[in-house]
This record gives sequence, C-alpha cells and structure tokens, in this order.
Amino acid sequence: MMDKKALLSFLLPVLITFCVSVGFVCFTLFRVDGDIMQFIVIGTRFSDGDPNGSEGYDGQFGYYIAMQPNPRIVSSHLDVPAYRYQRILLPVLARIFSSGNPQWIPWWLVILPLLGQVVGVAFVAKIIQDQEHNPLFALIYGLNAGSLLSIRVALPEPLAYAFVAGALYAIRKRNYWIGALCFALAFFTKEVTLVFGGAILVWLLLERQWKSSSILLLVSFLPFALWQGWLWRTFGQMGIGSGGEYASSFEWIPFMGLLRIAEYSRVYFFAMLVAFLPFVVVPSVWGAWVSFWQIIRREWNFAVLSLFFHCLVMFFLPFSTYRETGGILRLSVGFVLAFLIYVVNENMPKVLRFLPFWWVYNVFLFR
Repeated sequence: MMDKKALLSFLLPVLITFCVSVGFVCFTLFRVDGDIMQFIVIGTRFSDGDPNGSEGYDGQFGYYIAMQPNPRIVSSHLDVPAYRYQRILLPVLARIFSSGNPQWIPWWLVILPLLGQVVGVAFVAKIIQDQEHNPLFALIYGLNAGSLLSIRVALPEPLAYAFVAGALYAIRKRNYWIGALCFALAFFTKEVTLVFGGAILVWLLLERQWKSSSILLLVSFLPFALWQGWLWRTFGQMGIGSGGEYASSFEWIPFMGLLRIAEYSRVYFFAMLVAFLPFVVVPSVWGAWVSFWQIIRREWNFAVLSLFFHCLVMFFLPFSTYRETGGILRLSVGFVLAFLIYVVNENMPKVLRFLPFWWVYNVFLFR
C-alpha cells in the first residue's frame, strides 16, 4: 500500500485533470447557453441528407451511431460508414448509460471521454510514480490540447487512450491478460491505438515471449481483425483508413503532409509550421533518432518501440490531417503519451522538464 504522502502525490494530478476537464466543459456549456448538442457539432449534410448542407464535425457520427446502432439505417448518416462504425465502443457505451434516451445520449458522449481522461491520467501517474518520478508529470498527458479538444467535440480519443494507459500499466505488472483486454477495448474505441498495440506485440516477439504475444494476438488483434471482416461484409470495405470522406492518403516522404499545405497557401503553411514545428516536427525527429539507435543496439523495450512507431506515424501523416489544427492535435494524443512514457522510462529528467511546453497548444481550444 502507498503511504499517505505517496497517495496524495498520486491523486493530485488526477484531481487537477478532473477539475480542469469539468471546468472546461462547464465553461463551454456557459458559452453555448447549456446546449449539449453544440458539443456534437451536427452537420445538416449528414443529419438531413442535404448535399449542400453544413459539414459538422466528426463527433456527429458517434452520435448518429448511438442514436441508431443498426448499420443499415445509420449508414446514410455516415460519410464513410465502415471507417466511422469501426469506432463502436463509445457510441454503444453512451447508449447503454443513457438507457437509449435521446436526450441523455449526447451528455454521455461527453461524460465518457471526460471520465476516460481522468482514468487515463491515473494510470499514467502510477506508471510515473513507480519509476520514482513526480506523478505531477502525468499532467503533460492529462492537460494536453488534443485530449481536451476531443472532450469538447465528443470524440473517443480520451477513452481510447485510457484503455491504452491501463494496458501499459497491466503489462508493466506482467498481467498480460488484463493488458490484452484493455488493448482490445482501445482498438474498438479508436483504431489509431493499434500503433501502441503493434509496438507492444513487436516488443514481445523480439523478446521471444511467445505466450504473452499469443495472448495479445488472441485477445486483442484477432477480435479486431474479425470486426474488420464484418465491416467489409456489411459496408463493402474495411474500416482502417487515413480518414473520413475527404481524407488524403498517407505520405511516403516524411512530413510531406505538412509541406503540401504550401501548395494551397504559403501564409497558412508558415503559420502551421511555426505552430507545429516545436509540437510535432522536432519531437518526432528527435524521438525517431534516439529510439532508432536504441533498436539498432538491441536496447529495445516497450517504451522505445512505442515511441519509434508513433514517430513514424507523425512522419507520414496525410495532408488532410496536417491541414487541420484540430486533426493534428487529436492525432498527437498517442504521440504525447508515448513520448512521456519513453522519457520517464529512460530516466531523462532534463527532457521531462521541457514537456509542459505542450500545454501552450491549449490556446487553440479557445478560438
């Protein structure tokens, strides 16, 4: 058991994350006169089938699925049905907790990600504390702009990465069954968490932990593969992809997705470069470099591989992600978590002290 001082140290980042998240939601509700549907951001193009209607935002698709889970009925309200429907867990949980009440469904689509963020921070704080660092560093993840934005627009990232954080904690404790179950839940919440799952799987295989890797394959990856098969049969395509209806493909040249912005607007490109050079480019280049050489020297562990995989993702993200501030912030949630876990695991206190700089990007939440 933790002593009183250790317990308070662990609880402090959890309570701060809870208070900030609730405060942010309440502040937003005040600005929109208490209308929870303003979190969902409905677009009439998909709600009413008006081809000339408004686009809305991604959270509306989870709302449509929660309101009407039947894939044949709801597909007409989804821009890319398989891609949206694969993220089934948040809509299903919202429908369960609301007992199917249409008035309560949007509330739960916000509450569940908020609770997920708090739980995720609790796991991250415990991982950091076990490594004999100050658990307050968990706030680097807990107050990152991508997670708070996801709560604001009723998206599943905070819930998905709460499951990832739980999986990482369980695997550190060598409880592979629980870890694999958490990864399975993460995959069904948002498919981008496959990057973490894949990194852990590769690590287990490199370490020749055949039993543990088999558990992960059986419990986490096999159900998700079967789910993708069902999506193919139901919608005519698998859910895995680079984005929604207007998404471009992944790039082959590092950061070409960012560079392509200059083809449309040099002013916007330089603005995005100034904004995200310190947030995305520099950390991912540094992370890829240090983790690559550790892999070459066979000094791998789950944190090294997780960082390396996430840096590769940041290198080759599509233009459609880089061109949207919200898209890159939300996509970077996993990168922030992987970076933080790596720095803690490798005992880099000087780097760790610089990471709160990421909080600067919360200014985008108040546009």
